[in-house]
Amino acid sequence: MNHRIRISTLLAMSLVALAALGGCKPSTPAGSLQVIHVGNSTEPADLDPQTVTGRPESDIIRTLIEGLVIPDPQTLEPRPGVAERWEVSSDGLTYTFHLRADALWSDRRPITSKDFVDSWKRMLTPALGAEYAYNLYVVAGAEDYHKGKVTDFAATGFQAPDARTVRITLDHPTSYFLNLLLHTSWYPVPLHVVEKFGGLARKGTAWTRAENYVGNGPFVLKEWRQNQKVIVARSPTYWARDRVKLDEVHLYATDNADTEERMFRTGQLDIARQVPLSKIDTYRAENPGVLKVEPFLATAYVRVNTKRPHLADPRVRRALALAIDREALCKNVLRATKFPARSLTPPGIAGFNPPEGFADDLAAAKALLAEAGYPEGRGLPPVEALYPTSDNGRIIMEAIQQMWRKGLGIDARLLNQEWKVYLDTLNTLNFDVCWSAWVGDYADPMTFLDLMTTNSGNNRTGWSNADFDARVEQARRTAGLAPRQDIYRQLEEILARESPVLPLYVYSSVTLVSPKVVGRYPTSLDIHPFNEMSLAPAGPKP
Repeated sequence: MNHRIRISTLLAMSLVALAALGGCKPSTPAGSLQVIHVGNSTEPADLDPQTVTGRPESDIIRTLIEGLVIPDPQTLEPRPGVAERWEVSSDGLTYTFHLRADALWSDRRPITSKDFVDSWKRMLTPALGAEYAYNLYVVAGAEDYHKGKVTDFAATGFQAPDARTVRITLDHPTSYFLNLLLHTSWYPVPLHVVEKFGGLARKGTAWTRAENYVGNGPFVLKEWRQNQKVIVARSPTYWARDRVKLDEVHLYATDNADTEERMFRTGQLDIARQVPLSKIDTYRAENPGVLKVEPFLATAYVRVNTKRPHLADPRVRRALALAIDREALCKNVLRATKFPARSLTPPGIAGFNPPEGFADDLAAAKALLAEAGYPEGRGLPPVEALYPTSDNGRIIMEAIQQMWRKGLGIDARLLNQEWKVYLDTLNTLNFDVCWSAWVGDYADPMTFLDLMTTNSGNNRTGWSNADFDARVEQARRTAGLAPRQDIYRQLEEILARESPVLPLYVYSSVTLVSPKVVGRYPTSLDIHPFNEMSLAPAGPKP
């Protein structure tokens, strides 16, 4: 996601007082209903699957809307969702999906193939400004339609031959296509509701309010208390409703990591997705059973606004990259829950081991900065470092600030913003550098590398490189993993040389999980379907 990024909520956001959470104590009598209480890290920006880009949003959306395929709870391999089965042509270009007869929207309207095709048309409508529109470019004609080169959507590879058949023709064979369909950008939206509120080509309309929301997932949106929590309840119309064990999921906007950990420790949360860095060693020593440190396909990095005059020179950007002591950051600040990132792509995805283009080399950084005309940092304007508000984020960015100040003589100034404001700042390129993170959307290096193409709505650096774009397109059209890996290496080398992003660390997810939670498994994308979970009748308190 992140995909997909955000990531983006891999850090905690702005402080919300515990009192504002309405007490947070589960009010349901024990044993009467299966209600799970989860820290969501921040207030979701919206719940439209086609316009959101962050983890706080996508985790909730997965409870409300379902795509053609759904992830296996243990392996994340695609398995039947709204599509009960599918076939793939011998040339790997055409996928034919057969929809379930009992697939319904939550207003009991049948889901048809036209719902999917028209949703993808909306996703590719330029006026909507969907950041993830490029995710659909693997389909024939999709990119040309999104860029206005083709105006007839029927000329694309999206087809609905009949009410229960969806046919997708790809521009080129894509071995990970089914995995790509797991991303929320491929989800259908209830166009009959979206249109009612004027949202076919517009973001942020009232269709996503609790009283208007229509989905097709295992849960329905029961309540959305702004800046407090979102409540979803088991859907009576979901095709597999008999397999859903939880009656409700309460997701809290616990922006502060200390608050979230305290709520977990006092039994107010069953799952805490934020753990203060200062508490990790304590849990390791005193309560290791609830602490889950699990592999996670995500990279944290610093975005650089290459449109800023003092950051336009790649030598300056690379100096900033080389001056970061990632080893010390991971060991001393992150308590060995992460490990240094030497590339944008984490190592090991589909067997790919990227070149280590980002070393910790202060001497080389000083030389590059001097070569760019700023010896010992003299003459370089102050660099403002933005991050979404959180205690953990502040600690990380303060460490990087000191590395730049002491190592390069750069006047680095920190700026924190609440999550929604932070997203707006990124989208308008109104920053110097900023903390960011990207979660892979599928198990192929392309999920990280195509992030940095010129047309990617998630690039957000102002950086554009024609050679990079051409090689990404070449990789997309190259069959076979081994030949693609050569291209992936070349792409990482370009990123290291140009340094529009400065990789920091590769993630492990750090979560607190009550022993009474059943059906939650470690996964590489930190995706844990709530419709697969339940609560044990009783268990020890954390």
